[in-house]
Amino acid sequence: MRRQFNTALKFLALMIILTGVLYPGLVTAITSLFFPEKAGGSLVERNGRVTGSKLIGQNFDSQKYFWSRPSFNNYNSLPSAASNLGLLNPLLAEDIIQREQTFLQTNKMKDNLKIPPEMLTASASGLDPHISPAAALLQLTRVAKARGMDKNKQHQIIGLINDMTEKRQFSLLGEPRINVFLLNLRLDSLK
Repeated sequence: MRRQFNTALKFLALMIILTGVLYPGLVTAITSLFFPEKAGGSLVERNGRVTGSKLIGQNFDSQKYFWSRPSFNNYNSLPSAASNLGLLNPLLAEDIIQREQTFLQTNKMKDNLKIPPEMLTASASGLDPHISPAAALLQLTRVAKARGMDKNKQHQIIGLINDMTEKRQFSLLGEPRINVFLLNLRLDSLK
């Protein structure tokens, strides 16, 4: 029995070293060498100061900015989570109705207009930084008006939306999408 116990302890120590130290160290070294930006969190700097990450959605509640997908945890990355409300849960239905009314009223839209689902439901992580181009275009008038932009400037924003639309990965995975954080940063740089 003692021999089996010693063998088990040695095997446990070996596995801790292999899977807890060597493997994570090797993966970290490889990613840092070949993908330094991604390994560093895809941080975005502006004027020498980190303003956010390309990978994490942020809360934009000003009328001057495009709004991100709703977040169950207010874009807090530490307890990243979804609401876990099922499709038949009345609380989820109430949330969707409330978000729909807020989106329609804020963007001064007609009640019969279809809103993209990502603007009504939170992502599974609560941190998704992307929306569809359709969701961005529905917010265009509000953003342009809040910035005092005329029709000509609105066409610049449409061009910006088109330029920043990420295509499907390998032309078949996912949907076309726009990173709201990067879009809003570029929007601030428009003259």
